[in-house]
Amino acid sequence: METTDITIIGAGVVGLSIASQVAQKNRNVVLVERHSGFGQETSSRNSEVIHAGIYYPEGFLKAKLCVAGNIMLYRICQENKIPYKQTGKLIVAVTEKQVPDLEDLLEKGKRNGVENLSLISSKKVGELEPHITACAALFVPSAGIIDSHRLMKFWETKAKDSGASIIYGCEVKSIEKISGGYRVGVNDSSGETFFFSTRILINSSGLESGNIAARAGIDIDEAGYRISYCKGEYFRVGGGKHKLAQRLIYPTPPKPGFVGIHTVPDLQEMMKLGPYDYYVDKINYDVDETNRELFYRSVKPFLPFIELEDLKPDTSGIHPKIQKPGEPIKDFIITHEEKRGLPGFINLVGIESPGLTSSPAIGSYVEKMVAGII
Repeated sequence: METTDITIIGAGVVGLSIASQVAQKNRNVVLVERHSGFGQETSSRNSEVIHAGIYYPEGFLKAKLCVAGNIMLYRICQENKIPYKQTGKLIVAVTEKQVPDLEDLLEKGKRNGVENLSLISSKKVGELEPHITACAALFVPSAGIIDSHRLMKFWETKAKDSGASIIYGCEVKSIEKISGGYRVGVNDSSGETFFFSTRILINSSGLESGNIAARAGIDIDEAGYRISYCKGEYFRVGGGKHKLAQRLIYPTPPKPGFVGIHTVPDLQEMMKLGPYDYYVDKINYDVDETNRELFYRSVKPFLPFIELEDLKPDTSGIHPKIQKPGEPIKDFIITHEEKRGLPGFINLVGIESPGLTSSPAIGSYVEKMVAGII
C-alpha cells in the first residue's frame, strides 16, 4: 500500500493554499480532488471580493484570518501578477435610522484590526459615487476584487513546484484510523477503488467537509459539523448601468450573518448584483428568474438608476454553512481532532465567506498545526 506524509482532501482555494504551504522537499504531500480540476464548487462560484474583516464577531477566526488574509492577498497578487483591483467598499445608510448600525460596524471593524475605516457624509459619498443614494456610509478602503482562478492556478503551480502531487478525478470514499495514521479509500474516474495510507489527513473539502468528517468516525451532529447548503444567486446589470458604480456598494446589513444584496464589480469592468442567500436541500446552480423583482426592490433605495429590465440572471454558488436557518453566525472550524481520538486528522468545516480572502492565512494557520504534529 502506498504511503504518504500529508494528504489534503479538496482542491478549492483553501485546499490549494494549504498544499502550497505544507509542501516541502522533505515531505510527501498529496492533494486529492473529486472533480476534474481545481475550484469547481464554492471557490469558482462567488463574488471574488477581497473582504476587510468588519462583519465578524471579535475573536472569531473569521475576523482574524480575514484581516490577515486581506493583507497577504494583496501582497501575493502584486508579487505574482495575479489580477486584482482594490476598489474599496461603501456600506451605505439610506435613512438616518441606519446610521447607528454603521457606527456599530465601524467599532466592530476597529476591534477586529481593520485599518483606515471612516464614516463619511452624504456629500463625500456623492464625490466618490455620484449616482448612488446615501445619507452616510462606512468607507472601507481595503476591500477589493480578485481573479480567483488565477490565484488558485498560482497555488496549484507553487504546490507542484514544491513537490506535492495533485490528483484530480478521485473521490475519498472511506477513512480508517490505523497505527500511525489513516488508511484512505479513493474511487478514481473509472470507478476503481484504491487505498493508501497517510500520516496526516487534512479535510478541506468544502461542501463535502461534514461528510468527510463523518467518514473519519465523527458524529457530525454532536460535533456541530453538519453542513447546510446556503445558495447565493446573482443578477447581471445591463443597459450600460454597470458604469454608474465603481466600488463595492453594500447596504446596511439586513440581519446578522447576511450582508445583503450589493454591487459586485468585476475585472472586466462589468457589474452584477448579489448574492441573494437562501437555504436549499440540494445543490443546483440554476438562477430563479422570478427573483428579479426581489433584486430590484433590494437595491433600488441606494442604486436609484437601476430599473427592472436592467437585470438578467447570471450565476449562483453554494455556501457550506454550519449554522442552520435562524441560528446565529458560527465561526470557521479549523481543528486538530486529537481530542476525538484522531491524532493527525485536521478538520476544516464550514469554510464559507470570507474563505477566499482568508485562504492564505488559513494555509499558514494549518501549516503551523502540521508543524506541531510532524
